[in-house]
Amino acid sequence: MSGAQPQPSTQPQSPPASQPQPERQPHRPPQAYPAPSSGTGGAKGAGGPEGDPSGSAGSGGQGAVRKPRTGARTIPRTRKARLRVAKADPWSVMKVGFLLAVALGLCTIVAVAVLWMVMDAMGVFSTLGGTVSEATSAEGGGGFDLESFLSLPRVLMFTSLIAVINVVLATALATLGAFIYNLSASFVGGVELTLAEDE
Repeated sequence: MSGAQPQPSTQPQSPPASQPQPERQPHRPPQAYPAPSSGTGGAKGAGGPEGDPSGSAGSGGQGAVRKPRTGARTIPRTRKARLRVAKADPWSVMKVGFLLAVALGLCTIVAVAVLWMVMDAMGVFSTLGGTVSEATSAEGGGGFDLESFLSLPRVLMFTSLIAVINVVLATALATLGAFIYNLSASFVGGVELTLAEDE
């Protein structure tokens, strides 16, 4: 081989001509209400055909203004739920009934004490005591002393006794009522309640 063979010359290839990209227009959401027509420019403006947002502007360059609804009124929706009391726990019913009966007994004792003080300040016991003593008095003997019989300690003692009896009976009746309700709920399904959410 007498000489070197010539290498094929590589010419730089020119990059392909870039195709013209279409001009991207900004996104315009559709208008809920048509643009108000005016004397200088309306929906058929010089900037574009009918319905084109770019040509709907007037001479001032302002677009269509969306007007709020005046007659529409939002009605609140109330959620409801139907529940059923299938069983009442007798132990919890007994505790609640006992506490309510104790509170009612204390209120009764306080109310009776206040009422006795008011009546004693008005002189009711002394007047009734004198009348009863004159009516029950015999010859040479005194009558029944109502004022000493209706003294405050004795009245409070009777009231406390009635309050204790009330506590026992109310607790027993509440517990018995819970058992009766559970027995009847097993047959009829219990009491249905409809609960609504207040907004």
